[in-house]
Amino acid sequence: MKYISTRGGMLPQPFSDILLEGLAPDGGLAVPQTIPQVDSATLEQWRSLSYAELAAEILGLFISDIPQEDLRQLTAAAYNQDVFPGPHMVPIKPLKGGMSLLGLSEGPTLAFKDMAMQFLGQVFEYVLERRGATLNILGATSGDTGSAAEYAMRGKRGVTVFMLSPQGRMSAFQRAQMYSLQDANIHNIAVEGVFDDCQDIVKALAGDLQFKSDYRLGAVNSINWARIAAQVVYYFWGWLRATEQGQAKEVSFCVPSGNFGNILAGHIAREMGLPIRRLVLATNENNVLEEFFRTGIYRPRSAAQTHATSSPSMDISKASNFERFVFDLLGRDPERLRELWQNLEAQGQFDLSHLKPQFEARYGFVSGTSSHADRLATIKKVQQETGVLIDPHTADGVKVAADYIEEGVPMLVLETALPAKFAETILEAVGTEPPVPEHLTGLASLPQRVVNMACDEQEVRDYIRRHAPVVGSETC
Repeated sequence: MKYISTRGGMLPQPFSDILLEGLAPDGGLAVPQTIPQVDSATLEQWRSLSYAELAAEILGLFISDIPQEDLRQLTAAAYNQDVFPGPHMVPIKPLKGGMSLLGLSEGPTLAFKDMAMQFLGQVFEYVLERRGATLNILGATSGDTGSAAEYAMRGKRGVTVFMLSPQGRMSAFQRAQMYSLQDANIHNIAVEGVFDDCQDIVKALAGDLQFKSDYRLGAVNSINWARIAAQVVYYFWGWLRATEQGQAKEVSFCVPSGNFGNILAGHIAREMGLPIRRLVLATNENNVLEEFFRTGIYRPRSAAQTHATSSPSMDISKASNFERFVFDLLGRDPERLRELWQNLEAQGQFDLSHLKPQFEARYGFVSGTSSHADRLATIKKVQQETGVLIDPHTADGVKVAADYIEEGVPMLVLETALPAKFAETILEAVGTEPPVPEHLTGLASLPQRVVNMACDEQEVRDYIRRHAPVVGSETC
């Protein structure tokens, strides 16, 4: 298995190389040359596997330069009860009316990002050790990516993390999770602006090939293909749990979406042959993606037009992973994609409405949006009906999923985080604050270590120069 760039300017590379690169040298995103296929017989063979075993099988289809036995050890280290201590790994939590939650928030930071980040922490260290190399990870977060990445990378040999976050745009719990870490290899930078500003700085520095090489910049955002591959696993896991043995029926998935990485993994799973009926994309008031799937027009918003909402991890108006889906939509033609992105930069939007019939008929995509009032009502209703307390992002998914439920087709809503991370909104919705896991009860009182910075690419560049480990003679 080799990887190419969506923009056509990268020779085919093995997994370990694109793992350490992040953004492709031509500014595009790495994608597999071909999508591996899984048949119904293989799906049935996988029913008895543990989550770690299933992850090794699926990731093995995308990773040919790591021995399978080593890969099994990496997934066993990433997905075990010490890291995910609940009674069941990725449980299904039934709601009302044919809908269930796929429980992805049982990890150390209480968010679905842990599912991929724990694997990334293991595989980064593995590859770097074998190459005698180091890596400086530069990332941007709207809330959960940052803490999940930092908890996965803390103390990892050869890895230093520089994480950008938007000042005042995350919940107090999310900030405390990140900023309370005191590990020497973790650097938190709070930028004056929105998530898209942080992401633009990351892309600008990653696009400076000399700087990227000099300071060995890598990525943990979902521009890194390894994140997507690891997330593909739980779509297979959810399908296997929601269907009965011997009956290969379809399952629909609803995904709260901001940067398009989580639902892109569902798209990849569907392209691999997993019987997914629909991929239901749910957005909040920042509905750029919902607008595209409804109209065929992609029109990113400016920072000033990006709303601060009660589901802050989805306050994103430029979805960096969307390029990978458009690449498939355009028949995997890098020249057409380059032209489209040039038009986007020049005109601020592009129009693919002529391809709109394919969105659902070919790829299964439908969409919907949710508001603050919807979130409050949904959180309250779900608790009253089932006793289950959900977070605001998951509430966006539950609200939108309700419009797409079909008889005989299980609807799995991907849980985004536990409600403890968003106490203010939960209090407004149900009148009481959510319970906090015992090991995190003192989080808010811990000292915090963060550097506040203007929205300035040069300031971030200079900070990395001052704090990145001294470069030796070894290379990646």
